[in-house]
Amino acid sequence: MSRRGAVERDERGAASVLVLALAGVLVLLGAALSVVGAMVVDHRTAQSAADLAVLAAARVLADGGDACGAAGRVAAANGADLTSCVVAGREVRVGTRVSGPRWLGQRGDLEAEARAGPG
Repeated sequence: MSRRGAVERDERGAASVLVLALAGVLVLLGAALSVVGAMVVDHRTAQSAADLAVLAAARVLADGGDACGAAGRVAAANGADLTSCVVAGREVRVGTRVSGPRWLGQRGDLEAEARAGPG
């Protein structure tokens, strides 16, 4: 048996280990990117709900109604919780919150704020 045959036999399976390691890294990277994508979507949901809620509140306030009640209904209809509603004169500020992705023990919720009014 030649020296070259012994070396080839010792390296058999080395590529399989490398492929498995790279596959594991790619799976972990894909999972992390999925969580980041979910966080972006959830933040956009919170911001959209805040924007729509504050516009509804401003409209109801202009008509003399319950602005914060309208904001709460619109936020809930858009999948968010109303966390704050402040009416100061003709200005309305609202805050909303949606549940963030739960991965590896993360517990953070995503929040957004919006304002409507003159000036």
